[in-house]
Amino acid sequence: MGAFSKRKLQEYVNERGLLEGYIDLDTQITPNGIDLTLASVERFTAPGAIDFSNKQRVISGGEDMPFGTDGWVFLPRGCYRIVYNEVVTIPSDAIAIARTRSSLLRCGATIETGVWDAGYRGRSSSMLSVENEHGISLQKDARVLQLIFFDLDTETEHYAGAYQNENVD
Repeated sequence: MGAFSKRKLQEYVNERGLLEGYIDLDTQITPNGIDLTLASVERFTAPGAIDFSNKQRVISGGEDMPFGTDGWVFLPRGCYRIVYNEVVTIPSDAIAIARTRSSLLRCGATIETGVWDAGYRGRSSSMLSVENEHGISLQKDARVLQLIFFDLDTETEHYAGAYQNENVD
């Protein structure tokens, strides 16, 4: 199991539909991954609930934090849900792991996400935690997260959970 190279990422985008809705592919494909960009930000407005079977799962409600006319949004210290511009389609013989871009970390903010399962397709959302007591300003379409793709030793069953095709029109 190895990480996808830049060349392999380009092939998968062009030939297998790995990524749709990107801003600038030449900028977003890096030597070791693909940068995802910021589409929207929500502040949490309600509690959530997680159980074993997901029968009682409740995803926390949120309220849009609109970008200003200048394309920026200021986020005070706190926890937010973000949505990406890109629709990602993970092949059945791969998984992806996401890491916060280092520039965002250096500004006192981090993004948390789960593993991106084989066969998942969607415009994902993640948790953005602003730890900087002075807050952070983010521009619409800012590159905030890097997805790193890994080969599996064999194809596996596709992800079939509640988030399949999330935020896809």
